[in-house]
Amino acid sequence: MQRKKLLSMTSLLICILMIFTAFLFTGCDKTGTNGSEQPNSTSQNGNNGEQIIDTMTKVKDSGKLVLGTSADYPPYEFHKLIDGKDKIIGFDIDLAQAIADELGVTLEIRDMDFGGLLIALDEGKVDLVIAGMTPKPERLEQADFTKIYYIAAQGVMVRAEDKDKYKTAADLKGRKVGAQLGAIQEDIAKEQIEGSEVKALGKVSDLVLELKNKKVDALVMELPVANAYIKANSDLALSDIEVVDDTGGSAIAVAKGNAEFVEKLDSILDDLMNSGKIDDFVAEAIIQVEN
Repeated sequence: MQRKKLLSMTSLLICILMIFTAFLFTGCDKTGTNGSEQPNSTSQNGNNGEQIIDTMTKVKDSGKLVLGTSADYPPYEFHKLIDGKDKIIGFDIDLAQAIADELGVTLEIRDMDFGGLLIALDEGKVDLVIAGMTPKPERLEQADFTKIYYIAAQGVMVRAEDKDKYKTAADLKGRKVGAQLGAIQEDIAKEQIEGSEVKALGKVSDLVLELKNKKVDALVMELPVANAYIKANSDLALSDIEVVDDTGGSAIAVAKGNAEFVEKLDSILDDLMNSGKIDDFVAEAIIQVEN
């Protein structure tokens, strides 16, 4: 009987020791061998406990800046064959490169549909989005934005043969009007061209084909973009229809909770705008479109 009691006591002590040891290891989950916290590119949002991406730390640790863009929007960003190689160029790309240079990292470009850019940003697949994006209220709920770096007027592009046919927004009543899916131009088409049927697609290049093939009658576009396509297509023209963008201009989007990164980007943008570099990027991009 004495021996059985001794064995029971020994088993109990072993169980207590195992539980205590497991507790110690669990408490040290995020520390190194010396008890110091390991570097992490995520932090907790104090309001709801969600994990947010610390983009500044991520970029510095990886040594690269991953840009999300939709390269079908000349002169902002577009594909061009240079020295036999397909390259993505444009003034947004020049802007991204200037930011990467200032941060001392390399630039990596990821081209995707415009509508998927903020999703990719939220999932951490890209570090920032530069794609002629306007910080509309609904987008401000999805991401943080820098100050506006460029403001462009809006226009309506039609087939050259229809330039005299569509002179006012009323002339497009009952007609099909194209715009980029999720872009400010989709809202403009719906709100300012009353009675039209709006067709939204993810890529501007696809919309231009729709216009040329007479599947839509007009496209709402930013003027620099419309002019770039008109330069390359003699069968397209800018109509006299006036539309207005009263939401602002283009800004850079970053993942929510990155105030430090936004502040740094705003500082870089200030330098680029004050030095006239942004204007130089735009002028050079337009030349690249024309040639």
